[in-house]
Amino acid sequence: MGPDTPLPLPAEFTNTDEYVESLLEFATSSWLLQTLCGGVHILDFYTRSPDLYSHILPQSWRDWFKTRDIMDILDLLMREDLSQFDVKQPGVSEDWRDGPSPPQELLDYIKTVRKHLLARDFPPPSSNITAGKPAIPRHIAMGMKVKKVHEVDNFARYIDRLTAEIAASKKKPITHLVDFGSGQNYLGRALAAAPYSKHIVAVESKQHNIEGAKNMDMLAKLVPKPVVMRNKKEYRAKIGKVKKGRENVNGSTVSSGADALSQGTDAQADSQINEITSSSPTEHKPIYNEGHGSVQYVEHIIKDGDLTPVIDQVLDTTLPKPTDVNAMVISLHSCGNLVHYGLRSMMLNDHISAVAMVGCCYNLLTERLGPPTYKLPTLRANHPRLESTSSAFDPNGFPMSEKLANHPLPYAPLDPRSGETAEQPKGVRLNITARMMAVQAPFNWGPVDSDLFFTRHFFRALLQRIFLDRGVVSAPLHDQGLTGSAVSANGHTSQVNWTPPNGRGPGLSSDGTTTPLTIGTLRKFAYSDFVSYVRAAIAKLTADNSFCEIDPNFIKEKMEGLTDDDIRDYEIRYAERKKELSVMWSLMAFSAGVVEAVVVTDRYLWLKEQEEVEHAWVEPVFEYKHSPRNLVVVGLKK
Repeated sequence: MGPDTPLPLPAEFTNTDEYVESLLEFATSSWLLQTLCGGVHILDFYTRSPDLYSHILPQSWRDWFKTRDIMDILDLLMREDLSQFDVKQPGVSEDWRDGPSPPQELLDYIKTVRKHLLARDFPPPSSNITAGKPAIPRHIAMGMKVKKVHEVDNFARYIDRLTAEIAASKKKPITHLVDFGSGQNYLGRALAAAPYSKHIVAVESKQHNIEGAKNMDMLAKLVPKPVVMRNKKEYRAKIGKVKKGRENVNGSTVSSGADALSQGTDAQADSQINEITSSSPTEHKPIYNEGHGSVQYVEHIIKDGDLTPVIDQVLDTTLPKPTDVNAMVISLHSCGNLVHYGLRSMMLNDHISAVAMVGCCYNLLTERLGPPTYKLPTLRANHPRLESTSSAFDPNGFPMSEKLANHPLPYAPLDPRSGETAEQPKGVRLNITARMMAVQAPFNWGPVDSDLFFTRHFFRALLQRIFLDRGVVSAPLHDQGLTGSAVSANGHTSQVNWTPPNGRGPGLSSDGTTTPLTIGTLRKFAYSDFVSYVRAAIAKLTADNSFCEIDPNFIKEKMEGLTDDDIRDYEIRYAERKKELSVMWSLMAFSAGVVEAVVVTDRYLWLKEQEEVEHAWVEPVFEYKHSPRNLVVVGLKK
């Protein structure tokens, strides 16, 4: 059961264990990989001296990047066949795309990163799956965009095939599918409808999502609309009475006095109308008919893998349905730790025998291990957010597996305190910046969209330079040329030069947490040019209702006197360095594919470590171009 190999291995590997060992060795020993994935923040790009670009990348790389278009660089990183550079014939010019060939060190790094990226092709080459047009009926696909249709259609087919294989293997058939974080229940609705006709338990923490999903169930004709019995004549008469009470014969509004006198009458009429039009309760109990699917909504905040409160509601004896529940936990893009909770639920609940979960939002993962006992090869000072998350010791955080938690690291331990013995450091850690980069989709970048977000990054990084020059933030300097506590949850290293009320110091609140200088999303017109961007950002930060925690008057005072000509001058002076930022961001996003491979592999390894698990594997379930987070983690109990 499952694919030929339990992980979608790159072409360079045929053995899963060999791949895992190579992946962990590269992820923990490569200085450049760890620097690009977790050691750099884009807001430090124009505020640090010496600059990040020249400090990180070798001179030969920088010289070559300078001569190439950014799209050529992206092609080299992710799409170009690198074997063409292996054969070097004497006397033959080593050109590539009308220019010099890339430096050998750069080629070696690209090859090593690619070597450790999990295969994302869909359908998988070894499978008998054929890609076809979406088969979801229009009334079921209501409200879905093209991306969601592709995801739901392919994942629903996958779950249907998986449950059929489980039943065919003489295992106990799956009776229910528990959808973690069902949201608007697009996936559950598709699985409950024909031709799948599954019994869905939609677990969602937000009541408004549940109500919205129930309404869509009715529109999709998955459940009947509540029948409202009315006396039409009486109903229309009351409607007419209310309308007449609000307008006089000429159609003008009644006077305030008359309006006041009519309030009691109107309220009584409205109450009577509500009594007539009241429908059955909005709680839609699942209707179990042989050969048909159903949906049961359970409002529940998932805090761990214990689904006893959910299973108890499924086992409600007042409902006519199978008394023995054998469930599979599924999810389509569960954020952060939700995947960890879902995987653990199989161990904590007797009624759950399988899991099939697609994760996303790795930046929302918590950290299981404490702060490192070694010095990380980072160019940034530890941000309080990085320290607080790394000190959380969340047992449900990353890494899940003992393999990663106890993996020996090739670093010398920090100097021990007197009388203590230094131990060799162990445990794979990924800070929030590394995990945030892992949700990028660089293989989907084209000329237009890449230029757009490169421009947005350039504008934000250059605005940070203006903030530095105007005294809004401090310079990121420490004993190695980079210090200060960051103000961003993402981990950059500039500190706001403003002390909150009762704060401990500049940029620090009374409890020691940082005060973030957050701009957030701006309207589309703000990105038309740098002047518009700066003006829109300052206007947002200095507005009376600004959500930024920094005092608007502080920012207004510091930015006072900044003219449009001053802003244009910044753009002109840093224009040539925009490409440097684009190159660095491309290298960071490309390299972060290794981070995603580490996260996904960790989940697979955790399943393999559980005695109760018989089968575990990972495979792509839809196309990367439509949905980059396309890897499902599957586990089946013995």
